[in-house]
Amino acid sequence: MATDFKEIANKTLKGCGCLAIGSFALMIVFAIIGSFVDDEENTDGSEGTAQNTEQVEKKDSVIVNEPLETDPYQELDELIGLGRVKDEVRSLANFVKIQKQREAQGLKIPKMSYHLVFTGSPGTGKTTVARIVARIYKDLGVLKKGHTVETDRGGLVSGYMGQTALKTDSLIDKALDGVLFIDEAYALVPEDGSGSDYGQEAISTLLKRMEDNRDRLVVIIAGYSKEMKRFIDSNPGLQSRFNRYIDFPDYSSGELAEIFKMYLRKNQYNITPAGEEMLKEKLDYAVAHKDRNFGNARFVRNIFEKAIQEQANRLSGVSNATKSQLTELTEEDVQKAFNP
Repeated sequence: MATDFKEIANKTLKGCGCLAIGSFALMIVFAIIGSFVDDEENTDGSEGTAQNTEQVEKKDSVIVNEPLETDPYQELDELIGLGRVKDEVRSLANFVKIQKQREAQGLKIPKMSYHLVFTGSPGTGKTTVARIVARIYKDLGVLKKGHTVETDRGGLVSGYMGQTALKTDSLIDKALDGVLFIDEAYALVPEDGSGSDYGQEAISTLLKRMEDNRDRLVVIIAGYSKEMKRFIDSNPGLQSRFNRYIDFPDYSSGELAEIFKMYLRKNQYNITPAGEEMLKEKLDYAVAHKDRNFGNARFVRNIFEKAIQEQANRLSGVSNATKSQLTELTEEDVQKAFNP
């Protein structure tokens, strides 16, 4: 990949006396942007928590993540914003912990479901929190491995009669002793209620495996609030198994600014006071005029990528740029990132 970036940079700057510094700057930018593309889910407010899993598979709408040995409770605390989400997860962990202690003392424990419904807009940290919950469940003895298998409709449904059950079964096998996270789960049930859709086959298979492997499988489903209600209401089996909801609110403009600064720290950049003021102004406007498709932290990540690209464009004509220049984002960089 680095060789390809170098060739692109050389062609772009051919004939320029500042080839060396320009090529170097652009290579850095492209490499950073490439890392964001590879790490699609690191778009919440976490100072590196999304990296605390080892991605061992990414194929056919499926991502398998094996957890590293770090403290999930600390990672939960370090997330930017999401105060109510953190409280809900801690409350869940407290309940499970006490029930396990009661069980160890031979006391009766109420029948409970560990499955969860995460509702909210894109880019609000649902996938990252699902990974943290998986590791908390492992810590509490609910799950043996605590890994996550992340997918959507494409990872469950096949285009041929009878193949969806096999595909869903195979995916669930990978998730045993961990968490199966299904994003945009409502897509399994078409809004028009079409009976010929293979999504119903995936749901039937999932419900059976949730019962058959109730001690080895936790399922977390996620999506927009209204669509997830429609999905749950479409099947009594879903209603009985998913009764704990955690809502993920959109980030405020101030929280989005903190996420932008997190990207600065992680990638050894800083921003001028004027640039920071421009960032605040633009984020205030973006939040005030957002629609339901607003990407939240993903939106901020895209702005950061554009800003460092604008910095590279600005510095491409500078000979022997200083370390300060190579790490600084200006008001102009931020403004062009929002309005290219």
